[in-house]
Amino acid sequence: MNSEHVVRRGVLAIAFAGLLAGGAFAQNPDPTPQQQDIHNDKKDIRNDKKDLANDRADRNADQRDINHDKRDLSKDRADRNADQRDINHDRKDLNKDRVDRNKDQRDINRDKNQLVRDDQKYGANSAQAQADRKDLQADRVDRNKDQKDINHDRRDLNKDRADRNADQRDINHDKKDLAKDRKDRNQDQRDINKDKRDLRKDRKDLRHDKHGH
Repeated sequence: MNSEHVVRRGVLAIAFAGLLAGGAFAQNPDPTPQQQDIHNDKKDIRNDKKDLANDRADRNADQRDINHDKRDLSKDRADRNADQRDINHDRKDLNKDRVDRNKDQRDINRDKNQLVRDDQKYGANSAQAQADRKDLQADRVDRNKDQKDINHDRRDLNKDRADRNADQRDINHDKKDLAKDRKDRNQDQRDINKDKRDLRKDRKDLRHDKHGH
């Protein structure tokens, strides 16, 4: 009786183990094609979202670069225009000082001629000759001062031209940067649009696969 009881218990244990194994097999069967499609669709959607987020981040970074380039371009244009105004002002000063220098030189030439005549007519020590020498000295001082102003104006003009040319190079560089950043931004926007289309398509595929048609 005892051995019979033991055998019966062993049979029941084997049967129970078989039921458990069958249940486990039933719970973890190979995925059906539909389940595999759904899994793949969800994976595609996750990847699409990542791509979309990355492209949006790139697009936003490019837009910030564009805004920065615009500010740089605006500042460099303002600097270039200010330098051009300085150049125009330097030219006016230079022209005015040249006119003054030339007038002083004519005064010097006239004073020299007058001094020669007065020396011959009244003598070298005459009041007229002394006055001529005084006028000649004053005109030479004025002429030398005007020449110094001309030299100063030339230095200013050369410096302002160098600044203007440097600003123009900065402007050209800013324009290139702006064009490149706009190109990158536009490409990123196209990528975003493509990611959105891919995302819509994959969501549509997921709905289709869930309904099995």
